Amino acid sequence: MNIREEARKMKLVAPVLAASSNETRNAALRAIADALKANKEKIFAANAEDCRAAGENGIAPAVMKRLAFNEAKLTDVCKGIDQLISLPDPIGKSLLKRELDAGLVLERVSVPIGVIGVIFEARPDALVQISTLCLKSGNCAILKGGKETAGTNRVLFSIIHDAAVSAGLPSECLLQAELHNEIDELLQCEKDVDLLIPRGSNQFVQYIMNNTKIPVMGHADGICHIYVDRDVDMDMAINIIIDAKTQYTAACNAVETILINREIAPVFLPLLARSLKAAGVKLRGTQEAEDLIARSSDAAAQIDAVDIMDDDDFRTEYLDMIISLKVVADVEEAIDHINRYGSHHTDSILTRDDAAAARFMQMVDSAGVYRNCSTRFADGFRYGFGAEVGISTSKLHARGPVGLEGLVTYKYLITGSGQIVGDYASGRSSFHFKDL
Repeated sequence: MNIREEARKMKLVAPVLAASSNETRNAALRAIADALKANKEKIFAANAEDCRAAGENGIAPAVMKRLAFNEAKLTDVCKGIDQLISLPDPIGKSLLKRELDAGLVLERVSVPIGVIGVIFEARPDALVQISTLCLKSGNCAILKGGKETAGTNRVLFSIIHDAAVSAGLPSECLLQAELHNEIDELLQCEKDVDLLIPRGSNQFVQYIMNNTKIPVMGHADGICHIYVDRDVDMDMAINIIIDAKTQYTAACNAVETILINREIAPVFLPLLARSLKAAGVKLRGTQEAEDLIARSSDAAAQIDAVDIMDDDDFRTEYLDMIISLKVVADVEEAIDHINRYGSHHTDSILTRDDAAAARFMQMVDSAGVYRNCSTRFADGFRYGFGAEVGISTSKLHARGPVGLEGLVTYKYLITGSGQIVGDYASGRSSFHFKDL
């Protein structure tokens, strides 16, 4: 398959998909959900083979969780599709309507981006989420998944593509790239591909950004923080931290660093260390954190020694059962640490102090800033977006979980009645801007 030729075909078809009705696109989503359920045993069989091969190749347990596509994952993606269907059409919204002069009207209208290339990690459910989001938003999509789930992705894509076409969408609305060299071909399609969304390691995302002229949206790291303030419900804080670290360790919104206010650290840190140890989490931290835990004989007897960290170590994204611990003087030091060492993904403050929370939420420069809840809420489905094509830490166009609104742009329409610029330049006519 020649990716350049296929991308050129998609570019020509993109306006057709963009002009399709919301009813047609929703019908395609319903057909996709029904087809996934009807063919689930075929999907599960392909996934079992992928997981078996991955296990033989020594894939880490944390990554293996991402590879699995089972009954629970099927239920989740179908719920996401149902949610997408229930959402209003993102295309054709009037974002601005202004009369420039009598009989001369300007309108800004939402439109699909066009052709989007999404290169994602070995997570089969991501293929379902990405393809359905793109179709709902009227975008053609080129999909390249991880090699570890190639068999599952092939089956899923075939089911999704056939269902979408059977519901009336053009055959060129979706394309699957399977070979690694096709990524480099895709990167050269700047005339036909409007946006790339890479998901994966920092090294991989940086490679994409450095080797294409196509605009790139996404994030390279997910170094998420939780700051435990001095005025906090300690039981609540421990419960939130355990969830943020262990509920799905391999996710980019799992917490990697805990910052603890110095006033409560002598009491809170040993409690937290015991709870993390009981949950199977390995501890890393500053010398101060190690000393405070060691002074608590009860805690020290139950945990291994804390691995001492240098400042640069706080730039580490573990995606594993490992966590960093640091004691800070106050909310200001916590903010400084997060803005210096974080990846601007998702960070949370745990506190009963409204002023401290307001300061943290205003000053932390991240796509998601939370109070008294887990960083794991950074997710398109949990935001009510239906799903997400990824999480963006960029400040341009889209930020945070990218759902339907992040997959549309806009264009300007002007309807006139014979006006020419020369009349306005000469002063024979004049603008009288009036929002309609």
